[in-house]
Amino acid sequence: MSSISNTGQRVALLCAGITAVFACGAAYAASAGDQWPAPGGDDSLSRHSTLTDINKSNADKMQMAWSMSTTATRGHEGQPLVIGNMMYFVSAYPNHVFAVDLSEADNYQVAWKYSPKQDDHAVAVACCDTVNRGLVYGDGKVVFNTLDGQVIALDAKTGKEVWKVKRADPKKGETSTPAPIIVKDIVISGMGGDEFGARGRMQAYSLKDGHEMWTCHSTGSDKDVCLGKDFNKKHPEYGGLGDLGISSYPGDEWKRGGGAPWGWISYDPKLDLIYYGTGNPGLWSPTYRCKFKTHEECNKGTQDNKWSMTIFARKPETGEAVWGYQMTPFDQWDYDGINEPILTELDGKPVLVHFDRNGFAYVLDRRDGTLIHANKYVNVDWAEKIDMKTGRPIKVKEHSPFELNKPIKASPSAMGGKDQQPCANDPNDAKIFFCPTNNWYMEDEPKERGAIMTGIVYVFANVAMKAEKPGNLGNFKAFDVTTGKTKWEIHEKFPTWGGALVTDGGLVFYGTLDGWFRAVDKENGKILWSRKLASGIIGNPITYKVAGHQYVSVFAGIGGWIGLPISAGLDPADPFGALGAVGLAYENGFDKIPTGGMLYTFRVDGGDMGKASVAKN
Repeated sequence: MSSISNTGQRVALLCAGITAVFACGAAYAASAGDQWPAPGGDDSLSRHSTLTDINKSNADKMQMAWSMSTTATRGHEGQPLVIGNMMYFVSAYPNHVFAVDLSEADNYQVAWKYSPKQDDHAVAVACCDTVNRGLVYGDGKVVFNTLDGQVIALDAKTGKEVWKVKRADPKKGETSTPAPIIVKDIVISGMGGDEFGARGRMQAYSLKDGHEMWTCHSTGSDKDVCLGKDFNKKHPEYGGLGDLGISSYPGDEWKRGGGAPWGWISYDPKLDLIYYGTGNPGLWSPTYRCKFKTHEECNKGTQDNKWSMTIFARKPETGEAVWGYQMTPFDQWDYDGINEPILTELDGKPVLVHFDRNGFAYVLDRRDGTLIHANKYVNVDWAEKIDMKTGRPIKVKEHSPFELNKPIKASPSAMGGKDQQPCANDPNDAKIFFCPTNNWYMEDEPKERGAIMTGIVYVFANVAMKAEKPGNLGNFKAFDVTTGKTKWEIHEKFPTWGGALVTDGGLVFYGTLDGWFRAVDKENGKILWSRKLASGIIGNPITYKVAGHQYVSVFAGIGGWIGLPISAGLDPADPFGALGAVGLAYENGFDKIPTGGMLYTFRVDGGDMGKASVAKN
């Protein structure tokens, strides 16, 4: 795929200036398959590997090669990177960064460790746990976000600071948990804070010295949102110019309008566009985001709360938005649109595939945003379907929270058909996506709005999460985005809140919240191998090859929104705590899962177990 060549080219340039211990070479530039050079494996976010040494015939022989503690115990989302013979990763808060030398056979020494100084207030305003979704690598630097809103670039060889920039303010309810992306020597990253009255924005910095290159907001004037003069020219029905980012909110509510882009970013080098989604439009009590009095009036289109819940296509050098498609206009469910935009080819077209929190899997032409498919991939009752002419959902009033103090049942829950946990796609069978999904609904009761302030909780709703089917809280499935049919599905007792990995060895890897790490046959979903790890898995597996051996690595450490009640030790007597997660957690036995913060690595022969079961720190 085109984005693999972009990543490979970038890393090839990096390797020219790195010492032998990093073992980068021309062979890597030609094939990124031996490494894991970007958060999604490539800039398309495919989470696909061409490696075949571990395959369907020998997966059952995998054993642990080595493991190490991250010295942090909150939720471990994200994944390591592997460049040459070096592995880099960042932990959950307090965001320790490690470089592990993989070059010495089965020795796995920590080359350096970096721990940033942070504003502890960020912990109190991190909506859904103090996670971190990974770092990026470019020009001999490792770049990552801290929870308190710093972007820091470290020298990849020594771990010394090269530059750092403060870009988010916890006192304004802003935090930063996403993995950035590097495009053309530009670091691009989003932030969070929708539940604390923040105003979302995407920002870009020079990889060389950290100076700001552009800032584009999710709400506000066309200028603030960086809309190009031909924005949505092909699809005016999606909304165009005219400062809709202000007029589609009542009063000055757009200033607290959320839309934070706290998820994943992909890049197409041929079109020279980045893609990402924005979050929910501020407070969860929807009547306060509409100047009208009735559900029907608020859903007519004038109060869509632009540009929250929107997939944007932007030019990486300027931030100019070329097109934007809003999945959930006038959101009433907290269906953040930040899930990964995966780039692939279908029927000769360059497409973007997005499994949204709202339960629909969207296929869009990534050149202009044309909607090609929109199919339900989990149980969905808030909308009948997506109108393919307008791109708008046909909402079901009975499942649309609106009136104050009136609980409404809706599927999927606010945690979505899936949350940020990413799917995987094999470009050789591009219509099939391997996805971890959620299996619960919610009862959402809008409440009266309290103080209008940024930096404090700005939600005003009671939400209770309930199992769709007790004893089956997560499903891992192979889903055809062209037909809307599930090819196969694995039912799990606990949530599947970690990401997926697919390989040319015919395998798909995923983990469960109670710590089962599995390898399955990608053709039929048969479980070929499982290991129980020390804590819940909410991280994303990766695979790579070093010194003739293929390895698979994954984090274990319960947390994220789903595991926050356990990782943060929240009071089980508050069923609405953690935005509805507490009740779900304690009703379903999540409290029996140990907390943790570990990185586990497996290979077929397991290595010298007596020599190197734990990395030296």
